[in-house]
Amino acid sequence: MPGPREYRVAELAEAAGLSVRTVRFYRERRLLPPPRREGRIAWYGGHHLARLRVIAALLERGHTLGGIAELLTAFECGRDVGELLGLAGAAITVPWSAETAVRLTPAELADRFPGEVTPENLTASVDIGYLRLDGDDLVHISRRLLDASTALVAHGVPLAAVLAAGREVRVHADALAETFTTLIRTHVLAGALARAASGRAVPPAELARITESLEQLRPLAGTVVEAEVAMAMDRRVRTELDEWLGAHGAAEEPGPARPG
Repeated sequence: MPGPREYRVAELAEAAGLSVRTVRFYRERRLLPPPRREGRIAWYGGHHLARLRVIAALLERGHTLGGIAELLTAFECGRDVGELLGLAGAAITVPWSAETAVRLTPAELADRFPGEVTPENLTASVDIGYLRLDGDDLVHISRRLLDASTALVAHGVPLAAVLAAGREVRVHADALAETFTTLIRTHVLAGALARAASGRAVPPAELARITESLEQLRPLAGTVVEAEVAMAMDRRVRTELDEWLGAHGAAEEPGPARPG
């Protein structure tokens, strides 16, 4: 299965509609995270492209590079974005996920996945972020994902295939999250971000509006994704069934009669 798309600096600049010089300038100003190095080649990923688009959008709204750097640093490095915008304790600071981590002994993990707890599968689970080591125990990031993986394996899907599918789903989930965060950043937070970047306080009325909007949007994102995935499954299953019935019918259809 191919991994996420990576770009050389010229390809990244072309995808973002910028010059290579501009990309390197942003890198020097630390507006862009370091690339992955492979020898003398620098590889950039989708998160770099998304960052360049964010910078471009903020520049179009009149932000300075210094103000953009402050905002990006806040998003990345532990300074609370809610604090930056005057939204401490508001909906923007509340985690969107409500996953419950599960602590397992190696024996309990082996009981869940009989014969499937191989070094390769353990490495893949850690790499994708499902599992981490904590002393002598293992901690799974999500009870719901663990239960889903257990059920799939119990129904005959190899754990390696479950993990490969999980990695692919993660890529699509990140893309969906980017879509929703772009909508929120552009249409809900734009005014507050502009004020914060210029050092102005966000009015209380706007803070209240943002908080109310985020509280309402939080469940809507899940609703949209669930509905679209369900309808996509309907379309995919119908297509698969039509193809199977077509092939089955063609196989059983009698050929022309032969003379004699």
